[in-house]
Amino acid sequence: MGTTKRLNPLDWTFLAAETRESMMHVGALMSFSAPADAPAHWLRGLMDEIRAQARAYPPWNLKLRHPNFIAHPLQAWIEDEAFDVEYHIRRSALPAPGDERELGILVSRLHSHAIDFHRPPWEVHLIEGLEGGRFAMYFKVHHALVDGYTGIQLLSRSLSHDPGERDTPMFFARKPPSRESRDTNPPPTLEALLALVREQLGTTRNVAKALAHTLGKKNKDLVAPMQAPRSLLNRRISRNRRFATQQFPVDRLKAVAKQYDGTLNDIVLALCASALRRLLLELDALPQRPLTAMLPVNIRPKGDPGGGNAVGAILASLATDVADPVERLRRIIASTREAKAQLAGMTRAGILQYSALLMAPMLLSQIPGAVGRVRPAFNLVISNVPGPTTPLYFRGFRMDAYYPLSIPFHGYGLNITVVSYVDTLNFGFTGCRDTVPHLQRLAVYSRDALAELTAQS
Repeated sequence: MGTTKRLNPLDWTFLAAETRESMMHVGALMSFSAPADAPAHWLRGLMDEIRAQARAYPPWNLKLRHPNFIAHPLQAWIEDEAFDVEYHIRRSALPAPGDERELGILVSRLHSHAIDFHRPPWEVHLIEGLEGGRFAMYFKVHHALVDGYTGIQLLSRSLSHDPGERDTPMFFARKPPSRESRDTNPPPTLEALLALVREQLGTTRNVAKALAHTLGKKNKDLVAPMQAPRSLLNRRISRNRRFATQQFPVDRLKAVAKQYDGTLNDIVLALCASALRRLLLELDALPQRPLTAMLPVNIRPKGDPGGGNAVGAILASLATDVADPVERLRRIIASTREAKAQLAGMTRAGILQYSALLMAPMLLSQIPGAVGRVRPAFNLVISNVPGPTTPLYFRGFRMDAYYPLSIPFHGYGLNITVVSYVDTLNFGFTGCRDTVPHLQRLAVYSRDALAELTAQS
């Protein structure tokens, strides 16, 4: 009999949030170029190898003890003694020569399917048929098993920095690294505990002052919770997903950011804002007030190895009420600067508290019948995540791009996540197919938006 692992409260929350419409899995789409010596039937050979190494190690061999009641109060992970590798690793093909649009349609469909909780909650789809002998890998995992960041870190163990490496084992067939004991810290002294209490009291006072300043703001560039306008992005969602991608050279974006004294993230917001404004104008659905975005903020110190949650949040205006793209960018820069200034001087604990208070109104939208009746806390999430800075390879195939897939949920039908890879910035637009029509246009319009800013810089 295998081992049993109880779920922690956060993991259980992701299971409890699972519904037919709000599926709590995240994903990634990676595309690869073939080496010159790639065999004609390479993918078939890889599948034969995968079938031969059918054993999986934690967390990839863990399934729920109570799959028919996933929010069971005593839910736990147990080992799947009948692990079926061919269920989890699948081979698909596009009508050759497949293009990016056809790939997006297939991945949209795959991301629309719920996870099977009677098995370990993850899938990998190897997709062939792309132009030039390329192939793609779509990876899906439930947030309760691992978060998206950890999942990709574990998946990357099948990748290599060496283009000549051709026999790296698949990620699920590798033993997890041994962990050193964490019980090395001495018991806290009374003085240390009193200092912690004083710090917490100071943090709470600082957070209260910051929140009061935000809610009673006199600065038009500072965005407060519940300031977002109602929009078609903030309706109930269905189970159907749409996914679109776009890729930009980082140097080009940085040059535009420097021209306007902004940051790379400001340019990301400006491209998203311009694309959203154009789409909503076409749909005759552009709110008079500017859309607002929630931006996750990494608060780890430089060099922190990771582990646990260390993400704050700020709110920023997308200035979608402004017609001129340059003025829109300047408004966005002013808004993000004000939001970041709110966090200046706060401790890490204070930033986490302040961010939780900003996010709290979002929970109102999850009350049955509340969507559309209450003003959204913000209109969408836009995340910018740093990725690998050097090229990665899978059995000699060079990874060309990495696009993240996120989680839409009731009241928030669009999520835009951006990941850097080597010298590119990769945009993943994930939305509800029925709530956000013509979502794929956002990818096209974001590229047009960069050309528009470049022409005026």
